[in-house]
Amino acid sequence: MEFETLRAALADVVAIPVTPFAEDGSVDTAAHRALLRRLLDGGVRTLTPNGNTGEFYALAPEERRAVTEATVEEAGGRAVILVGVGHDVPTAVEAARHAHATGADMVMVHQPVHPYVSESGWVDYHRAIAEAVPELGVVPYIRNPLLSGARLAELGAACPNVVGVKYAVPDAARFAGFARDAGLDRFVWVAGLAEPYAPAYFASGATGFTSGLVNVSPALSLEMLHALRAGDYPTAMKVWERIRRFEELRAANGSADNVTVVKEALASLGLCRRAIRPPSRELPDAARAEVAAIAGGWPI
Repeated sequence: MEFETLRAALADVVAIPVTPFAEDGSVDTAAHRALLRRLLDGGVRTLTPNGNTGEFYALAPEERRAVTEATVEEAGGRAVILVGVGHDVPTAVEAARHAHATGADMVMVHQPVHPYVSESGWVDYHRAIAEAVPELGVVPYIRNPLLSGARLAELGAACPNVVGVKYAVPDAARFAGFARDAGLDRFVWVAGLAEPYAPAYFASGATGFTSGLVNVSPALSLEMLHALRAGDYPTAMKVWERIRRFEELRAANGSADNVTVVKEALASLGLCRRAIRPPSRELPDAARAEVAAIAGGWPI
Protein backbone atom coordinates (compact mmCIF):
# COMPACT_ATOMS: atom_id res chain seq x y z
CA MET A 1 0.00 0.00 0.00
CA GLU A 2 1.34 3.44 -0.93
CA PHE A 3 2.26 5.70 1.97
CA GLU A 4 -0.18 8.36 0.74
CA THR A 5 -3.02 5.90 1.21
CA LEU A 6 -1.79 5.24 4.71
CA ARG A 7 -1.60 8.95 5.44
CA ALA A 8 -5.24 9.29 4.42
CA ALA A 9 -6.20 6.46 6.74
CA LEU A 10 -4.64 8.27 9.69
CA ALA A 11 -6.57 11.45 8.92
CA ASP A 12 -9.69 9.75 10.24
CA VAL A 13 -11.17 8.18 13.35
CA VAL A 14 -8.42 5.77 14.37
CA ALA A 15 -10.37 3.19 16.33
CA ILE A 16 -8.75 1.30 19.21
CA PRO A 17 -10.89 -1.84 19.63
CA VAL A 18 -11.28 -3.46 23.04
CA THR A 19 -10.13 -7.02 23.62
CA PRO A 20 -13.02 -8.90 25.28
CA PHE A 21 -12.35 -11.78 27.65
CA ALA A 22 -14.29 -15.01 28.11
CA GLU A 23 -15.37 -16.39 31.48
CA ASP A 24 -12.23 -18.52 31.71
CA GLY A 25 -10.05 -15.42 31.26
CA SER A 26 -8.97 -16.11 27.68
CA VAL A 27 -9.56 -13.75 24.77
CA ASP A 28 -13.17 -14.12 23.62
CA THR A 29 -12.55 -14.50 19.90
CA ALA A 30 -16.21 -14.62 18.89
CA ALA A 31 -17.06 -11.45 20.81
CA HIS A 32 -13.91 -9.76 19.49
CA ARG A 33 -14.84 -10.47 15.90
CA ALA A 34 -18.43 -9.33 16.48
CA LEU A 35 -17.21 -6.02 17.91
CA LEU A 36 -14.89 -5.56 14.94
CA ARG A 37 -17.78 -6.16 12.54
CA ARG A 38 -19.84 -3.60 14.45
CA LEU A 39 -17.10 -1.01 13.97
CA LEU A 40 -16.72 -1.80 10.29
CA ASP A 41 -20.47 -1.75 9.70
CA GLY A 42 -20.58 1.57 11.55
CA GLY A 43 -18.23 3.16 9.01
CA VAL A 44 -14.88 2.87 10.78
CA ARG A 45 -12.03 2.46 8.31
CA THR A 46 -8.90 2.45 10.49
CA LEU A 47 -8.43 -0.16 13.21
CA THR A 48 -5.65 -0.43 15.80
CA PRO A 49 -5.44 -3.89 17.35
CA ASN A 50 -3.24 -4.05 20.45
CA GLY A 51 -3.70 -0.45 21.45
CA ASN A 52 -4.06 0.69 25.03
CA THR A 53 -7.86 0.38 24.88
CA GLY A 54 -7.19 -3.19 23.72
CA GLU A 55 -5.13 -3.79 26.91
CA PHE A 56 -1.85 -4.20 25.05
CA TYR A 57 0.23 -4.45 28.20
CA ALA A 58 -2.04 -7.09 29.75
CA LEU A 59 -1.91 -9.44 26.75
CA ALA A 60 0.59 -12.26 26.30
CA PRO A 61 2.64 -12.26 23.07
CA GLU A 62 0.60 -15.10 21.55
CA GLU A 63 -2.61 -13.25 22.41
CA ARG A 64 -1.37 -10.09 20.72
CA ARG A 65 -0.54 -12.11 17.61
CA ALA A 66 -4.00 -13.71 17.64
CA VAL A 67 -5.68 -10.31 18.03
CA THR A 68 -3.70 -8.99 15.05
CA GLU A 69 -4.60 -11.99 12.89
CA ALA A 70 -8.29 -11.83 13.79
CA THR A 71 -8.46 -8.10 13.04
CA VAL A 72 -6.82 -8.41 9.63
CA GLU A 73 -9.03 -11.36 8.73
CA GLU A 74 -12.25 -9.77 9.96
CA ALA A 75 -11.52 -6.48 8.22
CA GLY A 76 -11.05 -8.29 4.92
CA GLY A 77 -9.73 -5.17 3.21
CA ARG A 78 -12.52 -2.94 4.52
CA ALA A 79 -10.16 -1.07 6.84
CA VAL A 80 -6.51 -0.12 7.15
CA ILE A 81 -4.89 -2.03 10.02
CA LEU A 82 -2.47 -0.23 12.35
CA VAL A 83 -1.01 -2.77 14.79
CA GLY A 84 0.26 -1.74 18.20
CA VAL A 85 3.81 -2.97 18.94
CA GLY A 86 6.24 -2.23 21.74
CA HIS A 87 8.28 -3.44 24.71
CA ASP A 88 11.98 -4.10 24.00
CA VAL A 89 13.33 -3.62 20.48
CA PRO A 90 13.50 -7.35 19.53
CA THR A 91 9.93 -7.91 20.76
CA ALA A 92 8.65 -4.85 18.88
CA VAL A 93 10.49 -5.84 15.70
CA GLU A 94 9.15 -9.39 15.89
CA ALA A 95 5.61 -8.07 16.34
CA ALA A 96 6.04 -5.61 13.47
CA ARG A 97 7.27 -8.36 11.15
CA HIS A 98 4.36 -10.54 12.21
CA ALA A 99 1.99 -7.66 11.43
CA HIS A 100 3.51 -7.37 7.96
CA ALA A 101 3.30 -11.12 7.34
CA THR A 102 -0.32 -11.13 8.49
CA GLY A 103 -1.29 -8.41 6.04
CA ALA A 104 -1.44 -5.32 8.25
CA ASP A 105 -0.60 -1.93 6.78
CA MET A 106 1.07 0.00 9.60
CA VAL A 107 2.41 -0.33 13.12
CA MET A 108 1.91 2.05 16.00
CA VAL A 109 4.93 2.01 18.29
CA HIS A 110 3.88 2.31 21.93
CA GLN A 111 5.82 4.70 24.13
CA PRO A 112 9.04 3.02 25.32
CA VAL A 113 8.58 1.36 28.72
CA HIS A 114 11.84 2.23 30.41
CA PRO A 115 12.70 4.43 33.40
CA TYR A 116 15.48 6.19 31.49
CA VAL A 117 14.57 7.54 28.06
CA SER A 118 16.93 9.96 26.33
CA GLU A 119 15.88 11.88 23.24
CA SER A 120 18.56 10.30 21.07
CA GLY A 121 17.68 6.88 22.51
CA TRP A 122 14.05 7.52 21.59
CA VAL A 123 15.14 8.09 17.99
CA ASP A 124 17.29 4.95 18.00
CA TYR A 125 14.43 2.85 19.39
CA HIS A 126 11.95 3.92 16.73
CA ARG A 127 14.50 3.84 13.93
CA ALA A 128 15.36 0.20 14.70
CA ILE A 129 11.70 -0.76 14.42
CA ALA A 130 10.98 1.34 11.33
CA GLU A 131 14.03 0.04 9.45
CA ALA A 132 13.04 -3.56 10.20
CA VAL A 133 9.74 -3.13 8.32
CA PRO A 134 10.35 -0.61 5.52
CA GLU A 135 7.22 -1.79 3.73
CA LEU A 136 4.95 -0.74 6.61
CA GLY A 137 3.88 2.70 7.70
CA VAL A 138 5.13 3.52 11.20
CA VAL A 139 3.37 5.75 13.73
CA PRO A 140 5.16 6.72 16.96
CA TYR A 141 2.89 7.09 19.97
CA ILE A 142 4.22 10.13 21.84
CA ARG A 143 3.34 10.64 25.49
CA ASN A 144 6.63 12.17 26.62
CA PRO A 145 6.32 15.96 27.11
CA LEU A 146 10.12 16.29 27.22
CA LEU A 147 10.63 15.03 23.66
CA SER A 148 11.42 17.79 21.17
CA GLY A 149 9.98 18.13 17.70
CA ALA A 150 13.52 18.23 16.32
CA ARG A 151 14.02 14.60 17.34
CA LEU A 152 10.93 13.51 15.46
CA ALA A 153 12.16 15.45 12.43
CA GLU A 154 15.42 13.52 12.73
CA LEU A 155 13.55 10.22 12.78
CA GLY A 156 11.43 11.23 9.80
CA ALA A 157 14.49 12.19 7.77
CA ALA A 158 16.04 8.77 8.39
CA CYS A 159 12.88 6.70 7.94
CA PRO A 160 10.47 7.68 5.14
CA ASN A 161 7.97 5.07 6.35
CA VAL A 162 7.34 7.06 9.55
CA VAL A 163 4.18 8.59 8.14
CA GLY A 164 2.21 9.82 11.12
CA VAL A 165 2.28 10.59 14.81
CA LYS A 166 -0.13 9.75 17.60
CA TYR A 167 0.43 12.73 19.88
CA ALA A 168 -0.87 12.17 23.40
CA VAL A 169 0.63 14.91 25.53
CA PRO A 170 -2.31 16.79 27.12
CA ASP A 171 -1.18 20.27 26.14
CA ALA A 172 -2.64 21.83 23.00
CA ALA A 173 -0.13 24.69 22.91
CA ARG A 174 2.78 22.28 23.23
CA PHE A 175 1.32 20.15 20.44
CA ALA A 176 1.09 23.15 18.11
CA GLY A 177 4.76 23.98 18.64
CA PHE A 178 5.94 20.38 18.52
CA ALA A 179 4.15 19.71 15.22
CA ARG A 180 5.69 22.75 13.61
CA ASP A 181 9.16 21.98 14.93
CA ALA A 182 8.91 18.41 13.63
CA GLY A 183 7.28 19.26 10.31
CA LEU A 184 3.58 20.01 10.14
CA ASP A 185 3.25 18.69 6.59
CA ARG A 186 5.81 15.89 6.91
CA PHE A 187 3.60 13.78 9.21
CA VAL A 188 -0.07 13.11 9.66
CA TRP A 189 -0.94 14.38 13.13
CA VAL A 190 -3.36 12.22 15.08
CA ALA A 191 -4.84 13.60 18.30
CA GLY A 192 -3.89 10.71 20.56
CA LEU A 193 -6.08 11.71 23.49
CA ALA A 194 -9.27 11.02 21.55
CA GLU A 195 -12.46 13.08 21.26
CA PRO A 196 -11.98 15.30 24.33
CA TYR A 197 -8.83 16.84 22.82
CA ALA A 198 -9.70 16.51 19.14
CA PRO A 199 -11.22 19.99 18.59
CA ALA A 200 -8.26 21.79 20.20
CA TYR A 201 -5.69 19.64 18.38
CA PHE A 202 -7.47 19.96 15.02
CA ALA A 203 -7.29 23.74 15.42
CA SER A 204 -3.50 23.36 15.61
CA GLY A 205 -2.97 20.93 12.74
CA ALA A 206 -4.25 17.46 13.62
CA THR A 207 -6.35 15.76 10.95
CA GLY A 208 -7.31 12.56 12.76
CA PHE A 209 -7.98 11.35 16.29
CA THR A 210 -7.85 8.06 18.13
CA SER A 211 -10.94 6.73 19.86
CA GLY A 212 -11.94 4.15 22.43
CA LEU A 213 -15.43 5.61 22.67
CA VAL A 214 -15.98 4.52 19.06
CA ASN A 215 -16.37 0.95 20.35
CA VAL A 216 -19.62 2.09 21.95
CA SER A 217 -20.89 4.62 19.42
CA PRO A 218 -19.22 4.79 16.00
CA ALA A 219 -21.84 7.34 14.97
CA LEU A 220 -20.79 9.92 17.56
CA SER A 221 -17.09 9.61 16.75
CA LEU A 222 -17.74 9.98 13.04
CA GLU A 223 -20.08 12.93 13.65
CA MET A 224 -17.26 14.74 15.42
CA LEU A 225 -14.79 13.86 12.65
CA HIS A 226 -17.07 15.17 9.90
CA ALA A 227 -17.67 18.41 11.81
CA LEU A 228 -13.95 18.96 12.38
CA ARG A 229 -13.13 18.23 8.76
CA ALA A 230 -15.65 20.91 7.77
CA GLY A 231 -14.26 23.38 10.30
CA ASP A 232 -17.62 23.32 12.05
CA TYR A 233 -16.39 23.66 15.62
CA PRO A 234 -19.81 24.47 17.14
CA THR A 235 -21.14 21.10 15.94
CA ALA A 236 -17.98 19.31 17.06
CA MET A 237 -18.38 20.84 20.51
CA LYS A 238 -22.01 19.70 20.66
CA VAL A 239 -20.67 16.15 20.32
CA TRP A 240 -17.99 17.01 22.90
CA GLU A 241 -20.68 18.09 25.35
CA ARG A 242 -22.61 14.89 24.77
CA ILE A 243 -19.65 12.62 25.50
CA ARG A 244 -18.10 14.77 28.22
CA ARG A 245 -19.25 12.82 31.28
CA PHE A 246 -18.30 9.47 29.76
CA GLU A 247 -14.79 10.71 29.05
CA GLU A 248 -14.51 12.31 32.48
CA LEU A 249 -15.21 8.92 34.04
CA ARG A 250 -12.50 7.39 31.86
CA ALA A 251 -9.96 10.09 32.73
CA ALA A 252 -10.55 10.17 36.49
CA ASN A 253 -7.76 9.13 38.88
CA GLY A 254 -5.06 9.14 36.26
CA SER A 255 -7.24 7.23 33.76
CA ALA A 256 -7.50 4.26 36.13
CA ASP A 257 -10.81 3.22 34.57
CA ASN A 258 -10.07 4.26 31.00
CA VAL A 259 -10.75 0.87 29.45
CA THR A 260 -13.05 -0.26 32.25
CA VAL A 261 -15.66 2.37 31.41
CA VAL A 262 -15.68 1.39 27.74
CA LYS A 263 -16.10 -2.29 28.58
CA GLU A 264 -18.83 -1.48 31.10
CA ALA A 265 -20.71 0.43 28.40
CA LEU A 266 -20.37 -2.49 26.00
CA ALA A 267 -21.50 -4.91 28.71
CA SER A 268 -24.57 -2.78 29.40
CA LEU A 269 -25.45 -3.11 25.70
CA GLY A 270 -24.94 -6.89 25.81
CA LEU A 271 -21.95 -6.79 23.45
CA CYS A 272 -19.22 -8.32 25.62
CA ARG A 273 -18.35 -9.14 29.21
CA ARG A 274 -17.07 -6.37 31.47
CA ALA A 275 -14.03 -8.44 32.47
CA ILE A 276 -10.74 -6.58 32.49
CA ARG A 277 -7.24 -7.65 33.49
CA PRO A 278 -5.08 -6.28 36.31
CA PRO A 279 -3.73 -3.77 36.99
CA SER A 280 -7.04 -2.32 35.76
CA ARG A 281 -10.24 -3.28 37.57
CA GLU A 282 -13.94 -3.71 36.94
CA LEU A 283 -16.09 -0.68 37.60
CA PRO A 284 -17.65 -0.50 41.09
CA ASP A 285 -21.38 -1.26 41.24
CA ALA A 286 -22.22 2.33 42.13
CA ALA A 287 -20.86 3.64 38.82
CA ARG A 288 -22.26 1.00 36.49
CA ALA A 289 -25.75 2.47 36.24
CA GLU A 290 -24.40 5.86 35.21
CA VAL A 291 -22.32 4.36 32.41
CA ALA A 292 -25.24 2.25 31.21
CA ALA A 293 -27.51 5.30 31.13
CA ILE A 294 -25.01 7.25 29.05
CA ALA A 295 -24.39 4.43 26.57
CA GLY A 296 -28.09 3.66 26.28
CA GLY A 297 -28.78 7.15 25.00
CA TRP A 298 -26.21 7.12 22.23
CA PRO A 299 -26.70 6.18 18.57
CA ILE A 300 -24.82 3.24 17.09
